Amino acid sequence: MKANIITISREFGSGGREIGQKLAAKLGIPFYDKEIIAETAYKTGFAEEYVKKQGEYASARNWFEYSFSARNNSYGMSPEDYLWSKQREVILDLVKKGPCVIVGRCADYILRDRNDVLNVFIHADYDKRIKRICEVYKEPEHTEKMLKDIDKKRSFNYKYYTEQTWGKSQNYDITLDAGTLGIDQCVDIIAEVAKKDLDK
Repeated sequence: MKANIITISREFGSGGREIGQKLAAKLGIPFYDKEIIAETAYKTGFAEEYVKKQGEYASARNWFEYSFSARNNSYGMSPEDYLWSKQREVILDLVKKGPCVIVGRCADYILRDRNDVLNVFIHADYDKRIKRICEVYKEPEHTEKMLKDIDKKRSFNYKYYTEQTWGKSQNYDITLDAGTLGIDQCVDIIAEVAKKDLDK
């Protein structure tokens, strides 16, 4: 079966989101990122800014702190877990509409039982990510800390909800170095792989 759904997980500053957008345009299918945030915010009543950050990034400073923050609550589901459950519902509903590209938000894990999903991880050399972040965010003095913090928070969040290691190659169908290959070549490679039958 060919890939109907493509999930893009990525290191911060690697260009994964741009790759996802260009890939969706190339294949003529929807690209879901802001739509997931907006719909999850609608379902939960949380602000979109909260969903944008908390839906993918852990708020704690280390794994131990994140594992226990707001989760020893005996009165029911924590805000983080409630957000996770609704975000999961949104993703499952979106893929029912047809082929698409989804960036981040543990979509690779959420869709793990489907056999028509191609899971991609995008990474890049540290210095190249720093350079890209400086160009995109125009705040070079915050770049290094931003990169480390966001990747760490994505990793904690992914680990907590999937019990898997974020970025580990065995958890994805393909991993690509966007710093070496470039954005457009990554798009071409993923598009070509997506057209082939997946052996899952």
